[in-house]
Amino acid sequence: MAERERLAQADSGERNWRAWGPYLAERAWGTVREDYSEHGTAWDYFPHDHARSRAYRWNDDGMAGVCDDRQTFCFALALWNGRDPILKERMFGLGGDGGNHGEDAKEYWWYQDSTPTHSWMRWRYHYPQTAFPYDELVRVNGQRSREEPEYELIDTGVFDDDRFWVVTVDYAKADVHDMGIVVTVANRGPEEATLHVLPTLWFRNTWSWGAANRPVPVITGSDGRLHGEHRTLGHITLDGEAAPPALVCDNETNAQRLWGLPGTSTYPKDGINDHVVAGAPTVNPAGTGTKGALHYEVTLGPGESRQIRLRLTRTDEAPGPPDLGDGLTAVLRDRLAEADAYFAEVIPAAASAEEAAVARQGIAGLMWGKQFYHFDVKQWLHGDPGSAPPPPGRRYGRNNAWWHMNSFDVISMPDPWEYPWYAAWDLAFHCVSIARVDPGFAKAQLLLLLREWYMHPNGQIPAYEWAFGDVNPPVHAWAALNVFEIDGGRDFDFLARVMHKLLLNFTWWVNRKDVGGNNVFEGGFLGLDNVGPFDRSAALPVAGVLEQSDGTGWMAMYALNLLDMSVRLALHDRTYEDMATKFFEHFAYIAEAAYRQGLWDDEDCFFYDVLRLPDGHRMPLKARSIVGLLPLAATTRLSAGTLNRLPELAARLRWLLAGQAEYADVISARRLSADGRQQRLLSMVGQDQLLRILARMLDPEEFLSPYGLRTLSRAHLEKPFTVHLGGSEFTVGYEPAESTSGLFGGNSNWRGPVWMPVNYLLIEALREFAAFFGDDLMVEYPTGSQTKMPLSAVADDLSRRLVSLFVPDSWGRRPIYGAQEVFQSHPDWKDLVSFPEYFHGDNGAGLGAWHQTGWTALVVDLILTLHR
Repeated sequence: MAERERLAQADSGERNWRAWGPYLAERAWGTVREDYSEHGTAWDYFPHDHARSRAYRWNDDGMAGVCDDRQTFCFALALWNGRDPILKERMFGLGGDGGNHGEDAKEYWWYQDSTPTHSWMRWRYHYPQTAFPYDELVRVNGQRSREEPEYELIDTGVFDDDRFWVVTVDYAKADVHDMGIVVTVANRGPEEATLHVLPTLWFRNTWSWGAANRPVPVITGSDGRLHGEHRTLGHITLDGEAAPPALVCDNETNAQRLWGLPGTSTYPKDGINDHVVAGAPTVNPAGTGTKGALHYEVTLGPGESRQIRLRLTRTDEAPGPPDLGDGLTAVLRDRLAEADAYFAEVIPAAASAEEAAVARQGIAGLMWGKQFYHFDVKQWLHGDPGSAPPPPGRRYGRNNAWWHMNSFDVISMPDPWEYPWYAAWDLAFHCVSIARVDPGFAKAQLLLLLREWYMHPNGQIPAYEWAFGDVNPPVHAWAALNVFEIDGGRDFDFLARVMHKLLLNFTWWVNRKDVGGNNVFEGGFLGLDNVGPFDRSAALPVAGVLEQSDGTGWMAMYALNLLDMSVRLALHDRTYEDMATKFFEHFAYIAEAAYRQGLWDDEDCFFYDVLRLPDGHRMPLKARSIVGLLPLAATTRLSAGTLNRLPELAARLRWLLAGQAEYADVISARRLSADGRQQRLLSMVGQDQLLRILARMLDPEEFLSPYGLRTLSRAHLEKPFTVHLGGSEFTVGYEPAESTSGLFGGNSNWRGPVWMPVNYLLIEALREFAAFFGDDLMVEYPTGSQTKMPLSAVADDLSRRLVSLFVPDSWGRRPIYGAQEVFQSHPDWKDLVSFPEYFHGDNGAGLGAWHQTGWTALVVDLILTLHR
């Protein structure tokens, strides 16, 4: 198969088919990397209004963009409808201080397709024909409270009467450095309209920051061609059909416009914008610079469409005439056919057509979410040579302890607009789904964050750009095991490399997040943002220590993951058996401590966070949330065959049972598996606790929604949890949609909605319990229904509930789109699938970031597993 051959060539280094891809960010403005303010006000320091005029320091952005894996060159699409005040060169949205629920993109675009090597890709955008309502979106969202819904682009009426353009961009690689591009524009409006289409090629500005010996590359424009020359890249050429005029300027800051200061270029970065929109003489009449666009004016009647055919090539010598005719047609046809064949092999035939479409678009989102990420933190802290030094306070502010970090990689991002930077626990989940199509890339990503230029010298894995020192859940080992198994369970070199680094990280957790040395853990917010009554990552409202059920559950799971790794490695290399015994014991200590230290409430049948006060008193924080369900994920099995082959591990297990009776409940369960072999269950919960927790988890009045598991019990709708501490009152109530809390910017809500990653972990835990208990253990599902099911059937049904968020129901409506009728029934919108960050806890409507095809793409894995 052609795509698998390309992947094999890329993995072996024979041919770098991943060299070019959709690695250009959707947003580089408003990021920490570009923020040189004293107090870390990233959205204010580099706002959207600056983006068209200001050269980026660390990486670039654009629409439907591609670049090389070092982002030497960039290609993207710019559009103008003849009415907007600026070219549409990048997506617009509100920053963290502008939206009533935090940052939010205010555009509609979709990643429709991509193979793992990006040999075939498709991107789609809906562009209003009337003036884009920039000011209205800012004003109305600024006036709305947290109790009101977000004001979206569709609400402004700009799509009424179908007055919009459908813009589709198809990419097909003829070779590693030869990419055919077809831009299709279609007038959906009732009248003739004109659209300016500007395919744009530029060099990322690497020469303006004071570094010595950085020659400036050049782009020369002529009718129908932009030809770039770069000292390391060679010749990069964009050719377009019909010989449109070429407009060229410099990728340099327009300091005059921004600050009233003289700039370094007569024709700065916004020169093409000003020329097209206002007719200004701001493009270089000599046709040279570092940024260029081919300018097409397309006038179409109602319902008409047109293709613009382009070719992007890199050559050692100046290229000859391009083939924009039959040769390009053949490349596009062949790459699409190969993509269809590849996905037909990946997606089971038993999946419905709608499920297959969701899976393919989910994979596309993962592939388009790969971004070039450059950030030298030491340089950022101290300032560039020849530039004014940053404010002194920056050396003691955000990320000052992460001076060792120097990123220059293509990384899987959570969301290319709202989260255009990697996040450690997001990336771990991404890799599980990515491994289904490109295990080589998935393994490389997991290893990357463990390398010495990412992992802190103390062993901490960086969390995310806004605060590398924040603490994300330790799911890296879990992800590595899953990727190892998906890839066939043979790459022991990968597993060993991961484990060696994770030993450092596990030690960091034990040293830093177990304050009392009692094997129960803290950790702070642990990615769950506002799940608790107060900010768990900030100072507590009273003196004491917050001992966390999720932190302890995560660490028990981490210990079991490292035990599983050690066992797999020890079966090939006995030197790892010592590690297996170490993590077996450590798991037992953690699991037993959760009960001894009071995290388990026997009366409520639930795990709670516990506030340990200086006088030794323990105060359980009895909010029933995902915090109390996560200990279920700390579960694995050991077979008798494994213990026979690892006698030291078996002996240690017997010793612990014989001499330490308090650990028996978490390591002593044994039974025969379906194939008649003895197996042992290691779990934070025994059968009794499991059944009692599941009675709550599977109750529609608590956690079970029609679309998966809520993150907070619905019982807290009528009875919010309230605690009084330090003279203040703190409350957690069930909120199924956007949060009314201002914690973490107010754009993240773990107080009721359905979140894909934690659902996925709990489903996986149910499958592990099912593999141990088999059909002998039946549970009432849903609670109160008087219907009994085995755990495997419960896991399958929960998976179907999550999948049902995305596929049309019996009325042809996708729950993710809620009551928005255009998305539900309009032929131009209804088959375009988005992957929201989280989902309404009662009706399944999509919420938060709208392109969270990172961890929400776990739905792909659920579909493949259901139809395995």
